[in-house]
Amino acid sequence: MATAQFRGLRPGFVSAPLQPVIEAVNRVLLGKEQEVRLALACLLARGHLLIEDLPGVGKTTLAETLARCFGLAFKRVSFTSDLLPADLTGINVFDPATASFRFQAGPVFTQVLLADEINRASSRTQSALLEAMAAGRVSVDGTSHPLPEPFFVIATQNGLDQMGTAPLPESQLDRFLMRLSLGFPPRQAERALLAGEGRRPEAIGAVLSPARLQELQERSAHQTCTPALLDYVLDLVELSRRADIPGAPLSPRAALGLVAAARAWSLLEGRDHVLPSDVQAVLAPVCEHRLDGGQPLRGGGGAAGGGFSARLLADVDAIR
Repeated sequence: MATAQFRGLRPGFVSAPLQPVIEAVNRVLLGKEQEVRLALACLLARGHLLIEDLPGVGKTTLAETLARCFGLAFKRVSFTSDLLPADLTGINVFDPATASFRFQAGPVFTQVLLADEINRASSRTQSALLEAMAAGRVSVDGTSHPLPEPFFVIATQNGLDQMGTAPLPESQLDRFLMRLSLGFPPRQAERALLAGEGRRPEAIGAVLSPARLQELQERSAHQTCTPALLDYVLDLVELSRRADIPGAPLSPRAALGLVAAARAWSLLEGRDHVLPSDVQAVLAPVCEHRLDGGQPLRGGGGAAGGGFSARLLADVDAIR
C-alpha cells in the first residue's frame, strides 16, 4: 500500500511531468512511442534494459536521448572480444607524486551506460557488468566503489548475427528487468525521418533533473497493489511453473520484476494504483526472455515473439 508520504495525490499528478519526457524522446525516435514508454517504465522501476535488434534502428539514440532528458551522465562502451573487465570497471594505478595507488574509474561509473553488443565480449567481461548492475558497486583489489545514482544500463545485442559472440546465459539474462526490440519504424515515421523531421539527441535539453527522476522512482515503488492484484501476478507465475506449460518457469525475481514494472507502468498511466492491464502491458517485456531462455528476437518491435507470455495471459483470468 502507499505510504503516508504519497497518499492523497490525485491521478495524473505524478505522471504529468513525464509526458514532456516521452514527447521529447518521440521527437528524436520517430514512431516508437510504445517502446519509449516501456524503456521509461524500466528506468522508473530501477531496472536495466536489454535491446535486441538489428543495427541502425535507434538503440543508441534511445539511450542517449533518455539520458539527456533527465540530465544524466551518459557513456557508450563497445563490447568487443578484447574488452577486459578492468577496461570497464577501472583499475588502481600508481601515483608517483604520492607514492601510493589511486583508483582510476572505468566507464561503468556513469548514470546511463550503453553496453553496445554485449554478447561480443568475453564471459568474464559480461559478468563484471552484470555484477555491477546487481550490486550497484564494483570491487577492485578488495575495495568497494559505489556507482552513481541513478544507474541505468541499456545493453544491446544483434540476435540474428551470432557469429563470434558469447550469448548471455539465462542467469545473466535474468538480471535485465526488460528485453525489447525496437523494430523498423512505420512507413510514415520513416518518411518523416528521411525528410529530416526527426531531431538529433544533441538538440534535446534536460526536461527533468536527476533528483526529480529519483523522486519518481521512489513514487513508482510505492504504487498501490491490492492483494487481489498480487494474487493475479502469482497465478501467472505459478502457471509458468507447471510441467505441461512450455517455456522456462518464472522465478521469484521475475515476479518481483513484474510487479515493479507494473507499478511503473501505472505511474505512466497517471494512476496511484496498479490494475491488471498494467501487468498485461509489461508481461512480455519482463518475462519473455526468461520464459524462452533467451531465444533471439526477430526485430518486430516491442517484446516481439511473446508467445509464451501470451499463453499465460490467455490461460489466467484477470481480476475485475
